[in-house]
Amino acid sequence: MSDRLRPYLLTSLFTALIAYFAFQALTGDRGLLSEQARRTTLAERSAELKTLVARRQELEARVTLLSDKHLSKDLLEERARVVLGFADPHEYVIRTPSGQARRS
Repeated sequence: MSDRLRPYLLTSLFTALIAYFAFQALTGDRGLLSEQARRTTLAERSAELKTLVARRQELEARVTLLSDKHLSKDLLEERARVVLGFADPHEYVIRTPSGQARRS
């Protein structure tokens, strides 16, 4: 009986390998069915990167204004007021709960 099945053994082995690789091509980590999830993740990360780049540029501009060569008196005064808690006598101070406070 094994003589009758011997010619089909190699064919069945190749069929199993093809089925395995086809299954992995569809459902694997980089498979065709997970492409939409990768695109969604890429879009989310791209938006996050855009936000972080804008925030970094803003912080770099503020650091430049606080450097010794380009000292901005307005920005220095603003930071001193925030850090030290000072206010001008002619200014109105509105206190908010710490969770709602705007951070500079």
